[in-house]
Amino acid sequence: MQLRNLSIIIVRYRVLVVAGILLAMSLLIVSSVSATDGDTARNGRLITIHDRGNERVILTHAQTVRDALAAAKIVVDKRDVVEPKLDSELLATDYTVNIYRARPVVVVDGPVRQKIMTAAQTAEGIAAAAHLVLQSEDETQLAMGQDIANDGASTVLTIDRATRFTLRLYGTPTTAYSQASTVGEMLKQKNITLSANDTLSVDTNAPLVSDMEVTIWRNGVQTATVDEMIDFPIRKVLDSDRPVGYKVVQTPGVKGKKSVVYEIMMQNGREVSRKVIQSVMIEEPKEQVEVVGAKPGDGLTKAKGVFQYRDSNGVTHRETYYDLPMNIVMGACGGGAYTVRADGAKVDKDGYVLVAAHLGNYPRCSIVETSLGLGKVYDTGGFVARHPHGFDLATDWTRQDGR
Repeated sequence: MQLRNLSIIIVRYRVLVVAGILLAMSLLIVSSVSATDGDTARNGRLITIHDRGNERVILTHAQTVRDALAAAKIVVDKRDVVEPKLDSELLATDYTVNIYRARPVVVVDGPVRQKIMTAAQTAEGIAAAAHLVLQSEDETQLAMGQDIANDGASTVLTIDRATRFTLRLYGTPTTAYSQASTVGEMLKQKNITLSANDTLSVDTNAPLVSDMEVTIWRNGVQTATVDEMIDFPIRKVLDSDRPVGYKVVQTPGVKGKKSVVYEIMMQNGREVSRKVIQSVMIEEPKEQVEVVGAKPGDGLTKAKGVFQYRDSNGVTHRETYYDLPMNIVMGACGGGAYTVRADGAKVDKDGYVLVAAHLGNYPRCSIVETSLGLGKVYDTGGFVARHPHGFDLATDWTRQDGR
């Protein structure tokens, strides 16, 4: 009986010891996970790498994407494309890196057929890799190759070139392009409307063929044709890991160009008025993409009241704040409700700080830089008379009622 009791005591003791070990291991694992989640930047960064359909996660102290790939022993060719770029700094605690490997692509440009190695994924990128210039009127098609064995490539880019011709508007020749089959279709595509005083050199039903000349002139009216540049649009991308004031151009913009024909009224040898009678787009502008820091730093606060902020363009703005319900102005930029950010700044549905500014210098709905992050102009005020570059930022610092 004593021996049996002793066995029971030993078994219970072993159970307690095992339970204690399991509890200690659980606490250690939870502690490790918490430390990793709370201080990943100190212990390393989690990098998820997508390469050839495979996903790999590494923990590294690398400072750039290039160093992270080297740590993972992943080799990239100079023709491969890596996003973010190889020399991009790693500031956050986790990143996703995509590697697009160069592969053979067949490019068919009319009678010319060539095979290139490229990692480009778009028709424009593939054409650029093949040293081909695409006009905005050219049409492209990316498709799977039908004869992989002979082509040696699974992707085929086919380019359907637009017809190249000379358009002479009121005396000024311009090289133009169109996919239209007739002159009349071309005029409609380019939004050219002939008035009763206009004369067209060819019939509207005439086929539009390569290198032909189409001339339009106006009788009895003095005209002038001017090539004018078109500013490119700018799209700003917020980077919450960069401080306010940081800006880098990710994709440079390209200005467009249009040919504008003016009708000019002259009296006593002087021009008294002019109006646009035709406008033809020659080159479409291409947008510029800018990465802008959105992490608030040492900027405007309730205690400061007034703050002199210098943006990434070198313009200094006198910043103040106000606390009023903003519902009445939200409809100016597409509507939607606003919310109050954790730091008290009032922001729209896209995260832009609500800003009052001089509408002549900063049109309504334009994006501006502030010490609290990117803002959007919704309002104006009397302060702009003395401070034409000043910004009044909508906050919840006085009422603290969420309105």
